[in-house]
Amino acid sequence: MFVCIALVSLKASFTNELLKNDMRLRKNIAVSDSGFIFNPGTGDSFSTNPIGIKIINMLKEQKDDEAIKTAIVEEYNVEVASFEMDFNDFMNMLKTYQLTESNV
Repeated sequence: MFVCIALVSLKASFTNELLKNDMRLRKNIAVSDSGFIFNPGTGDSFSTNPIGIKIINMLKEQKDDEAIKTAIVEEYNVEVASFEMDFNDFMNMLKTYQLTESNV
């Protein structure tokens, strides 16, 4: 199974608050520098774009949502509301595809 996980729509103009993220990337998830993601637990493979790679790496470093938001907004010069909407969608996709687990 090959599914593309991407954080591409960074142009929304309405306000959306970050959902509380109590999730972390599962320890067994392999992520390449090119954005290839492999879940050995399910055998599923995915890909993501450079922003997705950066978010995943920050999750691996156990950065909180605010630190991730600050880094992405500054580095990619996106609006906060756009980032928040896309980040929430991205985190929900990671959860749906069993790439994250509870941080508690």
